[in-house]
Amino acid sequence: MDQDWEDRVAAAWARFDGVAEEDGAAFRAEIDALADELPAGSPLGLFERACAWDSTGHSDRAVPLYREALARGLGEVSGHKGRRAKIQLSSSLRNTGHPEEGVKLLSPELLRPSDELDDAVRAVLALCLSSMGRDREGLSLVLGALAPHLPRYQRSMAAYARALVEPED
Repeated sequence: MDQDWEDRVAAAWARFDGVAEEDGAAFRAEIDALADELPAGSPLGLFERACAWDSTGHSDRAVPLYREALARGLGEVSGHKGRRAKIQLSSSLRNTGHPEEGVKLLSPELLRPSDELDDAVRAVLALCLSSMGRDREGLSLVLGALAPHLPRYQRSMAAYARALVEPED
């Protein structure tokens, strides 16, 4: 879509930060109106609708929309939004009792070229792993993501992260 549409979507999300939970329906209506400007079945519209449902506490309603957006090529239209959709879908899957699907969806993202979403991938993947009782793996991911941001101890934290999942000698 064009930059004007993207700007209006961004403005709606900026206003959402101050929306009370009981105003979720009004916010979703605003996003629906923006999505309706796109061709029917647009992966961008589906993604924005999924985000709106998710952000207003309805992960169950968001899951099928995220899936459809990805199936309709969201990642090809916008690689950044495609990656965001995988992160958010995985979180919603976890919230709806399907963390194993989230792990399956996010694990390949660890092998992708690095971008600003790397830490979010690891955080949500860690939550999914924890929900499956795989806390050591989740903690390893979180420590590994945190290590580069520390003012000191980066090497030791990275080593501790690896030690949590490597077999003991």
